[in-house]
Amino acid sequence: METASTLAFFLRHVAAKYPSRRALSVAAKFDLTHSRLQQLVESAAQRLLTAGIKPGDVVALTFPNTVEFVIMFLAVIRIRATAAPLNSAYTAEEFEFYLSDSESKLLLTSSEGNNAAQAAASKLNIAHATASVTQAENNEPELSLSLSQSDSVNSVDSVQSVINDPDDVALFLHTSGTTSRPKGVPLTQHNLLSSVQNIKSVYRLTESDSTVIVLPLFHVHGLIAGLLSSLAAGAAVALPAAGRFSASAFWKDMVKYNATWYTAVPTIHQIILDRHANNPEPVYPRLRFIRSCSASLAPAILGKLEEAFGAPVLEAYAMTEASHLMASNPLPQDGPHKAGSVGKPVGQEMVILDQTGRVQEAEVSGEVCIRGPNVTKGYKNNVDANTAAFEFGWFHTGDVGYLDSDGYLHLVGRIKELINRGGEKISPIEVDAVLLSHPDIAQAVAFGAPDAKYGEEIYCAVIPREGSNLEQAEVLRYSKNNLASFKVPKKVFITDSLPKTATGKILRRLVTEHFVSQI
Repeated sequence: METASTLAFFLRHVAAKYPSRRALSVAAKFDLTHSRLQQLVESAAQRLLTAGIKPGDVVALTFPNTVEFVIMFLAVIRIRATAAPLNSAYTAEEFEFYLSDSESKLLLTSSEGNNAAQAAASKLNIAHATASVTQAENNEPELSLSLSQSDSVNSVDSVQSVINDPDDVALFLHTSGTTSRPKGVPLTQHNLLSSVQNIKSVYRLTESDSTVIVLPLFHVHGLIAGLLSSLAAGAAVALPAAGRFSASAFWKDMVKYNATWYTAVPTIHQIILDRHANNPEPVYPRLRFIRSCSASLAPAILGKLEEAFGAPVLEAYAMTEASHLMASNPLPQDGPHKAGSVGKPVGQEMVILDQTGRVQEAEVSGEVCIRGPNVTKGYKNNVDANTAAFEFGWFHTGDVGYLDSDGYLHLVGRIKELINRGGEKISPIEVDAVLLSHPDIAQAVAFGAPDAKYGEEIYCAVIPREGSNLEQAEVLRYSKNNLASFKVPKKVFITDSLPKTATGKILRRLVTEHFVSQI
């Protein structure tokens, strides 16, 4: 008998409970009910089985925010395989790293394809298939998949006989490590279900809720908080027609689909506010709440959002390793929400530890540490990272913060030197490595600088090789060719020296202070 502690089982259970309610819409195209979505998922899952995908196999998916992605993601996790969603803006070099590190067996894309991803897959001998949903004669959406039947598969199980296990790894994502390579984070069916239940409970999501997805589905924020938690509540989600956030279409979609809430990163909230100031809509939907997560939300922005849209703005705290949600401010009926705080832990234990592992009192800062059923069991093939991350029996977030006397978490800053650009965590070491691969660059340091729009922006300082006349434009051109666009430095300082410690180490913090003070 299948246990109820898998996300795949739970989603089927919910679809059976609310079969005729709207589950998924693509703006201006079509609406799918929970039962129709489930049928499309089951038939795609059967196709994957016939193509020879086995439990534990990793399937990489790179798509815009489309119905094809949603169906294929759910189909992959339905057959006990692991979904590895990837940002379609990656370069071929980046795809090669992620596809090989995840040990992907198959790459799925839209019918338009993705040249960089396909080049990387063919270099690694990974099969590629496309998925597309079209309107059939009877106006019912149908899925076509370019998957051929596997020769090695003699007797294919029917998808109905596949029983999901709570320990099956359902999702595999990378976190930008401060070490030279991003760390692989496996999340199980049980991790995902636990997180979805936490999100549903803290925001009281029910089948009468509706949202528009504004964040990419290759990150936990959009995927788990936006999509999966809605589906698990019997609620509805709409995907923008453009396949990504569009400020001009956002409120029209929100009104059309009777949205009751949305979740976004501060950068998008800022864009939505700017548009409201310059180009207000004739009518706004009545929202139960607005959620902000993935980077800190300035209290001034929180206040403006509440004033503009007449809904409580609830800031939350999350990370990939926790299957997204760790803490959130509550709905007004459940308690106050505090500007500048990310709220209270949800469905997990949270403590503030000092460096010796001692629990700190209220108002005393230390490292934010968690444990609970939503937390990853550990990074893939990375003993050292796991030893450090799970010291003293708690998962260490790498963030410094304190709990106030009401138990609300306030984040002080990051221990790690990651650059947090609008919720996209970027490893400066990864940027350094690309810069240093330029023939005319002798030394390079990437660092985060405060930015009004993104919270932090990437800057870099480079020392050219002697005799070269390197200019900022060339550094930017090279960065654009070798890094995904969101990782490209905004400003380049060409210098002949970098601040160092007595032992000759370049400290990123000192570099940041030195150059930011010049602006």
